Amino acid sequence: MEEARNAPARKNPRTQAGQATELAESAWAIVLFCVACGAVAGALLPLLARLLLALPWAPLEGPAELLTSVPEPALSLGTIAVGVLGGLLLGLSAAHESLSVHVCDTHVTLTIRDSAREFTREEISVFFRDGRQLVLLAPDGLERAREHCGLNWRRLTDALTAHGYAWEEQDPYHAEFRRWVPGTPGLPAGADALLQARARAREDEHAGEARELRGELLRLGVVVRDEERRQYVRVVTGSRAA
Repeated sequence: MEEARNAPARKNPRTQAGQATELAESAWAIVLFCVACGAVAGALLPLLARLLLALPWAPLEGPAELLTSVPEPALSLGTIAVGVLGGLLLGLSAAHESLSVHVCDTHVTLTIRDSAREFTREEISVFFRDGRQLVLLAPDGLERAREHCGLNWRRLTDALTAHGYAWEEQDPYHAEFRRWVPGTPGLPAGADALLQARARAREDEHAGEARELRGELLRLGVVVRDEERRQYVRVVTGSRAA
């Protein structure tokens, strides 16, 4: 495992020394995709309402009757307009939340939600993909960043390795994780309570709180990996606080 992480990264001959690489999702593409989805959903809404009313019993029968009472073409035009507006708002929010990555020979910068985090080469051990998330590990084995990533993974991998950063397809410490249950032995003091609170936050879909609790666990040297509703943990011994 250690040999794989320390192996020399492949170089891209087209990357010149000192030349930075910027990777970002197209804001226009995100917005247009969401607007198109909203328009399609709006166009299908009257049809769905009519199908519901054709059933012997259906939920939301009152709203469906109210919706279909609007004459055409005002009904279809109205639902499409609402869908487009909803898609536009969703697209603007998604574009604001999208991740951009600036890669150069000396450091990597991750920017999301108007907040930039810079990591020097000495702070970086390896990057890897965990589902739809980009994860950065430090030399001590702790996570330094974990962000949802909508970038093209091949382009991102090529950019990182071209600048000499290590990349692996999965967590190099994957085998060290064990499933957490309340009272799991071997955890630092306070970690069990944090994991219980995080489990509740995930059940209630409080993503911000779960993210904050992940940070608190990292300060204790505990790395968390989520798999559906389950939490898996590994303890980094001798780690420094995040």
